[in-house]
Amino acid sequence: MFIDEARIYVKAGDGGDGCQSFYRDKYNRKGSPDGGPGGDGGDVILEVDENVQTLLDFQYRQHHQAERGHHGSSNHKKGARGADLHIKVPAGTLIKDAETGLVLRDLVKAGDSVIIARGGKGGRGNSRNHPRTFGEPGEERTVILELKIIADVGIVGYPNAGKSTLISRISSAHPKVANYPFTTKEPVLGVVKMYEDATMIVAEIPGLIEGAHEGRGLGDKFLKHVERTKVLIHLVDIAGCEGRDPLQDYKKLNYELKAYSKELVKKPQVIALNKIDITSAQLNIKRFKKAMPRAKVFPISAVTGEGIKELLDAVYRKVKGLKIDAKR
Repeated sequence: MFIDEARIYVKAGDGGDGCQSFYRDKYNRKGSPDGGPGGDGGDVILEVDENVQTLLDFQYRQHHQAERGHHGSSNHKKGARGADLHIKVPAGTLIKDAETGLVLRDLVKAGDSVIIARGGKGGRGNSRNHPRTFGEPGEERTVILELKIIADVGIVGYPNAGKSTLISRISSAHPKVANYPFTTKEPVLGVVKMYEDATMIVAEIPGLIEGAHEGRGLGDKFLKHVERTKVLIHLVDIAGCEGRDPLQDYKKLNYELKAYSKELVKKPQVIALNKIDITSAQLNIKRFKKAMPRAKVFPISAVTGEGIKELLDAVYRKVKGLKIDAKR
């Protein structure tokens, strides 16, 4: 199950109490203060783990608490520091404060981490003739975790445009394929092998419809996953199998991308006109090209594989070009 949002409560460890103690022997009956300080409480740390793919675990465990600091003891001994609590999250996790809505950190890649709750300071012992104090409470807060998948390429298109068929043909991913809308209920990731060791990570984004940016058809839930992709394959049902106009589908979906985020519509797009194995597609291809004379289109059939190689070559060149620019 792909879970991309969770709400959790975290609490850092409380600081240990300082010790109130006096050392006495036969020569020192009054006693000398020798109480040690308490240890600091453990922090709560969120960190990226490449082996974690979704936020599913947080659906079942929503409360997380780090260890408290140990109390100080006599003979000036300081209490041990409480152990930090390391919470593993997938790459692409956005952390928000549930109360204010502020973004605390965006954990994008392996090695990224953030302390979201700091442990309380340990109390002071009386060893230096200071009054003994108690440990401070650790920070606590409720945070919202939002996962936005990270992929080189995102496949977008209206329901039943053939996205699942395409990703199953070009990668090892095996999403459910059926001849009805909204077959795919969650994003699907696949790895496309190109040349030698060259690969691309491709994500199938569940079918978007008109009004998606306002949440219609769970569109806003899925659109956020497009944000981290580098290139979009805009898949159009050029045969019009669902009774819709392919050209209008293309324009409406671009409007939804722009309405959700102006940055989305600026992403490089490769237009794939799917289902050319169906007779009605040929007339619509001519109409599409006439209406969009400056657009480079790739007629394909995800079923037969026709045109797939040319499409992937074009997509890979765009992805590779963006990676080179990012290194400069």
